[in-house]
Amino acid sequence: MTTSAGTRDVSAMQKMHGLRTNVLGFPALFAQSVALISPTMTAVLIIPLAFASAGQGTWLAYAFGTVMLLFVVFCLNQFAKRSSFAGSMYAYTAKGLGPSAGVFSGWTLIWAYYFIAVAGLCGFAVFCAQLLSALGYHGSVHPIIFFAISAAACWLVAYKDIRVSSILTLVFEAASVACITALAFVILFKHGFKVDTKQLKLSGVDVRGMGLAVVACIFSLVGFESATTLGGEAKNPRRNVPRAVIASLIITGLFMVFMAYVEVGGTNNYGGSWTSGPLIYLAELYGVSFFKIPICIGAMVSFFSLSLSCLNGGSRIMYPMARHGIFSGHLGRAHATNRTPHVAVTLYIAMIFALPAFLMIFTNPLTAFGFLVAYYLITVAAPVYLKKLGELRPGNVVLASIAVLCLLVPTIGSFYPTPAWPVNLFPYIYLGYMAVGGTWLFIVNRRRPGILADIEADLERAPELIAEEGVEIEESAPQPAMA
Repeated sequence: MTTSAGTRDVSAMQKMHGLRTNVLGFPALFAQSVALISPTMTAVLIIPLAFASAGQGTWLAYAFGTVMLLFVVFCLNQFAKRSSFAGSMYAYTAKGLGPSAGVFSGWTLIWAYYFIAVAGLCGFAVFCAQLLSALGYHGSVHPIIFFAISAAACWLVAYKDIRVSSILTLVFEAASVACITALAFVILFKHGFKVDTKQLKLSGVDVRGMGLAVVACIFSLVGFESATTLGGEAKNPRRNVPRAVIASLIITGLFMVFMAYVEVGGTNNYGGSWTSGPLIYLAELYGVSFFKIPICIGAMVSFFSLSLSCLNGGSRIMYPMARHGIFSGHLGRAHATNRTPHVAVTLYIAMIFALPAFLMIFTNPLTAFGFLVAYYLITVAAPVYLKKLGELRPGNVVLASIAVLCLLVPTIGSFYPTPAWPVNLFPYIYLGYMAVGGTWLFIVNRRRPGILADIEADLERAPELIAEEGVEIEESAPQPAMA
């Protein structure tokens, strides 16, 4: 890699189109992570699931989940503050544990973002139907129409310009959260503010129920890492990416704690409870039914933002993996004018749209395993990476160990107590998916001996090339083996 062939390869890299660099500031990166966490989805759909287990302790379950995932963030940011790439979780893990582990990390996040994006399409369809009902239309519209509208709009925006994507996700999610917050304040103050002592005293809460709720809460907080996928396009990425990752988790975590308290307290005031659609139910309960329409609109645009952020994140993991020869080289091409990974975007949205009717039923459990494996890998990779740099400290090992212990909670919770059929089959479906990824990596390595060494060398040199040469290319560029 240091021969004249390597020099010629650098020259070729300089001529290639890549993603736009230095175009996304902190707000855009923050919006990417917040949109993928999707606090709106939690407020309108997920809090009832946690409430079913934790009851009056739902707010505390979200607080626990936020703190537990912060330990993963501390490990992730060891990479983010030192280097930046497109598809960074793939690159970070590869730098810490080697290219094979990096490929598995990328492979599992493609899975996770895929199913979350499908959830976004389904949520968009559900709230489109609720909006039509709130407007007085009670006819039937096939959900596939709404799926198609959302998928087509996501593809167009992601294909055209990452800056437009970032602005839309920021505006849509902010509008949705503002609407939900306004309803929350109505609930808190309409009859005079009172502290809900039942929640503060954790009335009727047991340890087992709290444990199950924490698992649900952790899974509704994942996605904070997605800002790293835009590292190759960020302004001052070593500063802004880590800030976006940690700020997105803390702020959305606090919002979920707040909304859990409000929603549970709102029903406590009337001695009732809910099974689904808490915000619509509370709007009717508190005499502000006119909130139905803005809530539905806010949820629609939020679910659209969720799918869009997954499309941007997933395609930017496929992009560097393709440029390294793991996938077809076509997926590693950037549009000459738009400077977006247009081929990866198109393929990924086609995959997302392919099976929505089935996947809308079983999205969340299937998604969880993808995030967990990626988080385990990045947590273990952090101390290994710091040791390579000669910067490992005992505190880094302690933080990584705590993060692993925290991740064991949702891992065990996914298997015990044993879920009902067909959810109990999901771990095996995921293992089958990972086996396919491992088999494909083996085949690629046999076809192109030395590809893993090439990936490792490229990840080490790419940031330095950009810094020294001023080359406006994507940081994970192709190797001679792929030429």
